[in-house]
Amino acid sequence: MDRRKFLKGTTAIAVAAAGSTIIKHSISLGSNTNTEGEKKMKILVITGSPRKNGNSNTLADNFTKGAEEAGHTVVRFDSAFKNVHPCVACNKCGMNGTCVFQDDFNFVRENIVDADVVVLATPIYYFGISAQIKTVIDRFYAINGQISRPKKAVLLMTYADTSSKVAQPIINHYETMIDYLNWSDAGKIIAPGVWSVGDINHTQYPQKAYDLGKNI
Repeated sequence: MDRRKFLKGTTAIAVAAAGSTIIKHSISLGSNTNTEGEKKMKILVITGSPRKNGNSNTLADNFTKGAEEAGHTVVRFDSAFKNVHPCVACNKCGMNGTCVFQDDFNFVRENIVDADVVVLATPIYYFGISAQIKTVIDRFYAINGQISRPKKAVLLMTYADTSSKVAQPIINHYETMIDYLNWSDAGKIIAPGVWSVGDINHTQYPQKAYDLGKNI
């Protein structure tokens, strides 16, 4: 793959995404719903919180419950509790080959290629996605050629602030990435104002996550 074209393309997408409308603390559902007789899907959920009972993990739990009740197969990768080496830009993989690091990312590699839906669940840490999930996303580079094909994507995100401005850079990042990969957004749940473990349980967002999984 021509890396100059890759960089040029992603830069253009980022500029376009920067002008998008800010999502107002809500859920955005994709147009496709799971009706009787519709294909059951394989869903890969990738979480980024280092807190096992953290707020974004609670959203992932509820999304998973809804999706499994709808008959879909869900596999989950909790980045914070796995051994994933950061990409070192050696380019030995050529964007579509074997990575020099053989670690827990192999689970992602084995499950993302044939997944119909990829769900990213992360808290906002210091105005960005968590380091744990970013490390996993960076390793997508080695399988770029295999995953750049139509899939659905979901973003589940929590943060302590209450300003939608804080969430927008992560939304831009997500939208830029899935556009590049030829994935389509199937829904976003953006949950502000949750900081301590369990705060999310006093909001509407776990139910929204369940509903999104049920109707993906």
